[in-house]
Amino acid sequence: MCEALVILGPTASGKSALALSLAAHYHIEIISLDSALVYRGMDIGSAKPSKDELALCPHHLIDICDPAQSYSAANFRRDCVRLVAQIRARGHLPVICGGTMMYYKALVDGLSPVPESTPQVRAQVQAIADKHGWPYVHGLLKDIDPHSFARLDPNDKQRVARALEVYYLTGKAMSSYFAAPKEGCPFTRAEVVLLPQDNDRTKLRELIRQRFMQMLEQGLVDEVKRLYARHDLNDLMPAMRSVGYRQVLMYLKGEVSYEEMIELAVIATARLAKHQMTWLRGGLKDDDKTQRLIVTIEHSASEKLQQVLTLCRQHPSWQQFAKMSSAAPA
Repeated sequence: MCEALVILGPTASGKSALALSLAAHYHIEIISLDSALVYRGMDIGSAKPSKDELALCPHHLIDICDPAQSYSAANFRRDCVRLVAQIRARGHLPVICGGTMMYYKALVDGLSPVPESTPQVRAQVQAIADKHGWPYVHGLLKDIDPHSFARLDPNDKQRVARALEVYYLTGKAMSSYFAAPKEGCPFTRAEVVLLPQDNDRTKLRELIRQRFMQMLEQGLVDEVKRLYARHDLNDLMPAMRSVGYRQVLMYLKGEVSYEEMIELAVIATARLAKHQMTWLRGGLKDDDKTQRLIVTIEHSASEKLQQVLTLCRQHPSWQQFAKMSSAAPA
C-alpha cells in the first residue's frame, strides 16, 4: 500500500499545476518539495502558489522561514515524515510536489547524522572568510578533514563553510559521519515524474523563458529590491542564491545590465533543469515499494491529469480519498 503520491520534475514543467488539478478529484494535502518556497517574502521569483491556489487544498512547508534563516535537507526530511503521518491520520492523501532533488534524495536515501550548525559558529567561519578569503578557509580543512579538503572546490563556499563548522562544533571531521548507517524513507510512495519527450529540452527552455518574463512583469525586481534593502541578507545565504534572485541581485548591484540579467537567469534556470533531469533519470531507485509513472511535459494539462488519475485508481486504498464526483472512472 503506497502511503503518499510524489510529483517530481524539472523547474517550469507544470508540477504544481498538476497537483492542484488533482485536488478537484481527491482530498489531498500538498507538501512542498521546494527549497525556495519555504521563505517568506520570496513569492514571485519562487513561483509561489497564489492565495486562490493555496485555498484549493491545504499546503505545507510554504512561508515557514525568514530568508535570513537556514532550512536544510535534514529539516525537510524531518518535517516531511511528520507531515505524511499527520495527513494520513486526517484521512487525506499526502502529495509531495516539487523539484529540489537534494531534499528528495535526503527523504528517500536518508542522511548521515551530521550535527546542525549554530548562528555563532556560522558567524565565526564567515568572519574568517571575510578576513582571509574562501581559499584560505578551504586550506584549513587540509589537516582537520583531508577527505573534505580533497573533495570540495575551494570556491564552493557553502560546503567548505559547512565542513569547517562541523569541525568547530564537534572536533570531528565531517567526513567521519558519512560511514554511519542511514535510515531510508519510512513510508511507501508512488512517483509521477514529469520529463521532456525523447530528452528534447526545447519546450522546457521555452517555458523557462516565458515564466521568467512573467515574473518580471509581476514585479520580481521590486521583490528582490525589498529583500536587499533589509541589509541583513547577502548573496551567500541560501535564500538569495536561489536561481532568479541571484541574477536580479546582480542587476541591482550594477554588475550586469537588465538584458544580461534576463539571459543569465534563463541560462541558470535551464542549467538547473538539466541537473534535475539528470538526477531524475539516474538518481531514482527502482524497488518493490515504489511505483513510478513517467509523464511527458508536452502533453496537455488534461492528458497529464488523466494519467495521474489512472495511477490513483490503481491503488484501492486511495479511493477513500476520492471526492464523490470523481469516484467513477473518467
